[in-house]
Amino acid sequence: MSQPDTAAPNLGVSGRIAALFQSAQITPLLALVAMLLGLFAVLVTPREEEPQIDVTMANVIVPFPGASVQDVEQMVATPAEQVLSQMAGIEHVMSVSRPGMAVLTVQFKVGVPQALALVRLHDTLRDNTDWLPRNLGVLEPIVKPKGIDDVPIVSLTLFNRSREASAQDLERVAHSMEVELKRVRGTKEVRTIGGPGRAILVQLDPARMAGAGVAAADVGRMLAGANAGGVAGDIITGNRAIQVEAGPYLADAQDVGGVVVAVRGGRPVYLRDIAGVSDGTPPAQTYVWHGLSARDGAGEFPAVTLTVTKKAGENAIDVANAVGARVQALRNTVIPADTEVATTRNYGATANDKAQKLIQKLLFATVSVVALVYLALGRREAAIVGSAVLLTLTVTLFASWAWGFTLNRVSLFALIFSIGILVDDAIVVVENIHRHQALYPGRTLAQIIPAAVDEVGGPTILATLTVIAALLPMAFVSGLMGPYMSPIPINASMGMVLSLAIAFVVTPWLARLWMKPVPAHGAVPAQAHGMAARLEPLFRRIYGPLLHTSRGARNRLKLAAAILALIGLSVLLPVLGLVQLKMLPFDNKSELQVIVDMPAGTPLEKTAAVLR
Repeated sequence: MSQPDTAAPNLGVSGRIAALFQSAQITPLLALVAMLLGLFAVLVTPREEEPQIDVTMANVIVPFPGASVQDVEQMVATPAEQVLSQMAGIEHVMSVSRPGMAVLTVQFKVGVPQALALVRLHDTLRDNTDWLPRNLGVLEPIVKPKGIDDVPIVSLTLFNRSREASAQDLERVAHSMEVELKRVRGTKEVRTIGGPGRAILVQLDPARMAGAGVAAADVGRMLAGANAGGVAGDIITGNRAIQVEAGPYLADAQDVGGVVVAVRGGRPVYLRDIAGVSDGTPPAQTYVWHGLSARDGAGEFPAVTLTVTKKAGENAIDVANAVGARVQALRNTVIPADTEVATTRNYGATANDKAQKLIQKLLFATVSVVALVYLALGRREAAIVGSAVLLTLTVTLFASWAWGFTLNRVSLFALIFSIGILVDDAIVVVENIHRHQALYPGRTLAQIIPAAVDEVGGPTILATLTVIAALLPMAFVSGLMGPYMSPIPINASMGMVLSLAIAFVVTPWLARLWMKPVPAHGAVPAQAHGMAARLEPLFRRIYGPLLHTSRGARNRLKLAAAILALIGLSVLLPVLGLVQLKMLPFDNKSELQVIVDMPAGTPLEKTAAVLR
């Protein structure tokens, strides 16, 4: 066999790249930059449980005081649906009519940016104000946008084992905690749900009202006038302007009871003279309990829940940990000693657990590949492949961060999914260099590497482009699953391109430094050694019948028939119900939700009795 001149200029693109970078001083700098960029991406990339998706929704609340459900539906809800459905990018519009209020839910298509969607919504409302019957008392619409980041990442339930503690006491503690938790960096909204609320209860006495000659309408009008504030003007005296303000607002039952509702016989009639005034809670709209198992002291106690959402782009793990640390700091100060705080939701902890588990699997897959290369080629070749894989993963993480992806279970799955493909380029290059050493003993690595890389460069590039062509169309899937699963095709495609670049640039440089040169030993043909020598008899027994001159064609037809039969059997598995088809595996969450649908008009107390 003649030995080709590896220094000849008739090299392809891959061979010329390998010849240029195998001895270039910039190659280690490029490898170092790739490693540092990957470490930077690991530190700054937000970690979340799910990918970030633009699913913009908004509640448009249109108050219509005093109107019945039928009037709200006919005069507000139905015309509003027709107006809002004219916007571009609308998925659907739904409305709920209530006494005195219409609530319209507008959902935009997946992928419409929230800022653009809200601008369209506000412009549509402003351009079509004529559909609101203002002369009948319809007020300005209120827009409350909702998105994926409005899902709470932390829920804290406050309860007290003492039977004397009420939900109203817990609600006051929760409102005090809101102020502190909103100071945590990265939090977006902190709300208290399940609390009874606070109200000044006024129970009018018809007999005393008749004696004082006061009507219920007069009471309402006087209360509204008394509970108002504003700037009344300035008093200028002594070259000084003193601002006069009306107020303050009514603060407690004593202030409300002292409101003058009428003047009879030159004497004021106070509200407390004609009604009972007390500080309490409004009629119950919800009941909330926190149950404990027998191990924790079985029982059900009144409770309220604090929910915390995070800002877009923030690290869910850091925000959740910071909220937990702030809660611990508030104990025995804002949070009384006998009030307990149970973390009923912590998506930061679950996101961290899933990220760590996937990273462990990613490392395991990498180590497994390196171990196989070690057994097949040797420790030096395994070290080169391992270094190339690590560089590919790190620079792919940086590219993923630059693209705008977060570190979540889908993006990490994309790396695990593509690890078998990412190592192919480096393995093919290293294996062919290893083969050329056996074919051309006595040649230096600098002479062997360009020709070895060039020999497999074309097929490697073609294989990379083929895999990208198979994966990339998945990024253009419409609907909710398109953006949700987009990290898989995009990250895998970027990883393939970067893996190819590292295989042609860094791998030849590492091979020149780390691989051991083979001394010249004459024209003795290369013999299989190591694992190749042990596996050669096995492969001869497997492939020998398929390549036999007389029986090979028939054996190949049998093999093709067996493969087609197995494919048909695999297709029948989901048809027969033996395999369930799902986009994602079942999520192992320690959450259980029970929804009880009671008949319309069922009192709250009856529903509570059924649940308990």
